[in-house]
Amino acid sequence: MTTPDPHWPRASEWLARGDRDPRLVVVGVPTSSASISPSEAWRTPPALRAALARFSTLDGETGVELLDLPVADLGDWDLAGLPPDAAVAAIRERAGELDTPAVRCFLGGDNVISYPLVRSLPHAPLERLGVLTFDAHHDVRPIDGPIGNGSPIRALVEAGLPGDQVVQVGIHSFANSGHDRRWAEEQGIRVVTMREVDERGVAAVVAEALDTLAGRCDAVHVDIDVDVLDRAFAPGCPGARPGGMTPRQLATGARLAGAHPAVVSADLVEVDATRDVADLTVLAMASTFLAFAAGVATRPA
Repeated sequence: MTTPDPHWPRASEWLARGDRDPRLVVVGVPTSSASISPSEAWRTPPALRAALARFSTLDGETGVELLDLPVADLGDWDLAGLPPDAAVAAIRERAGELDTPAVRCFLGGDNVISYPLVRSLPHAPLERLGVLTFDAHHDVRPIDGPIGNGSPIRALVEAGLPGDQVVQVGIHSFANSGHDRRWAEEQGIRVVTMREVDERGVAAVVAEALDTLAGRCDAVHVDIDVDVLDRAFAPGCPGARPGGMTPRQLATGARLAGAHPAVVSADLVEVDATRDVADLTVLAMASTFLAFAAGVATRPA
């Protein structure tokens, strides 16, 4: 058995501290009943927490020490066996009951959770909120029945979120229909393709998106669909395809989002840990979460 190194604190230990006055609150949202593709993404929050034992608490890129960031992990909500509509309603209710000034980070689960999480935000009415997505897909499929993981953005826009307060970063080729692209553009959604990410750089694209949304909105939610990664890095994402981001690009974007004062919440979704290979996807998701937390840590206390 390896002797624990007191000079190498683990990210899992940091998350488990349960600080009294957290600046970051973490909640597991284990549901995947609304997935288009067969998925057991509801199993992923515990897998991500376990993966954090393989990471330290120092962000070597910035020098940020996560041990200096007060955090509270509120565990997983019990959503077992709930059908899609009931799960969405339960998530919205429980998220609405959170009474904290801390930044919120939700661990999914599938992408349907973005809809109730945004609807529950107390920081501003829906018309004054902004949404930044990291995603291969537009998530604007027509809704015929319960909201699914392919339509949370459409559901938000149809509920009153102005389309020009949505920015989608990382949209893939051959991952969306022409119908969905046209609908997104007609609503005023800002579409940033992988080509633009490659040409301009992820930092420039994300910084511009955050500043644009902050200028139009009172608060911003960040939806991190891990299938924005190239399939080579995310075999545990049913929706991942070739041509996506690298984990480093996604971590850069997540770090910038965490640091921005307009961002009040985020979700990480669409990883099915049971389909992973060599823990590639769960580790990428965990590093993205830590980068977001490192961004939060740079904000004034």
